[in-house]
Amino acid sequence: MNRLNELDFLKCVMIILMISFHLVYIGDSYPYAKQVVYTFHMPVFLIISGYLMNIEKPAAKLCKTVAAFLVPYIIMESGYIVMASIVPIREHIDQLTPMVFYEKMVLQPLGPYWFLRTLILCSIPYFLIFRYLKTNRGVKCALLAIVYVLYSKAGIVGLTMPTYFFIGVIIRQSNSKFTDVFRPLWLSLVFLIVLVTEPQNLDARHIGGGLIVYFVTSLLLEIYPYINGRLQKGMLFIGRNTLPLFLFSPIFTILCKQMLPYLQFDSTGMIFLILSLIICISGSLAITWVMDKTKTSQFFFLKEKALTP
Repeated sequence: MNRLNELDFLKCVMIILMISFHLVYIGDSYPYAKQVVYTFHMPVFLIISGYLMNIEKPAAKLCKTVAAFLVPYIIMESGYIVMASIVPIREHIDQLTPMVFYEKMVLQPLGPYWFLRTLILCSIPYFLIFRYLKTNRGVKCALLAIVYVLYSKAGIVGLTMPTYFFIGVIIRQSNSKFTDVFRPLWLSLVFLIVLVTEPQNLDARHIGGGLIVYFVTSLLLEIYPYINGRLQKGMLFIGRNTLPLFLFSPIFTILCKQMLPYLQFDSTGMIFLILSLIICISGSLAITWVMDKTKTSQFFFLKEKALTP
């Protein structure tokens, strides 16, 4: 349970950072910080996803797990594509046609929902190879790596994010604890400071970016034992409910722009950031709560209760 709590803590930090820098005003105000965060936040999510993916459960339940990613992806990505053709956002679509819709939905997703598509593409071969091929784990891992490389060669998905999912798989299949690989270490702060001062390291595709992913995770795991009381409970609750926040927060990041004219007195943008985080998190959780109460979660999330206490 302690290990799982630590992972929920990591997920909480990553989702808060994701929401923060999806606020255009914050991203524009702190471009270097955004670049640093974009180096590690989704890779950490994917490593945890690969580690937690349980391929030992029955095939029907695993299919339901994949479907639980697919249904929200189709609904939310469809909405985002339509919105991008109407609202003047950075990813604005000048003319929405069936072909453009297909391209964005299947090949080049808009917004943050590419993450769900990547999870689906990574999970399916992982399940099929490890459940149905009669060979040793080393061969299975090699075959899975080949599938991810073929994805990249075919232009289906870049190699970087499946690689981080694959790291999680390796940790899980080696029967190692997450914290045995990502060891809590205060010294990680020193390494991070050195790494992030060099712009060439701010890319998850490169070795410097990979080291940043490692040391951020290590540092947060070192910090975790010092988080306690209500703050810990709140963060773990958010960590257990990152999917609803991931899905619905873009709705509120767009709406939060309306506050900017009233907060011009704060040149740092921190008041805007704090208020936006409160709105995005509480709003996303409220939508999920309503869906649970109205029993629509069973159609959207494919389960009766989407909120995890």
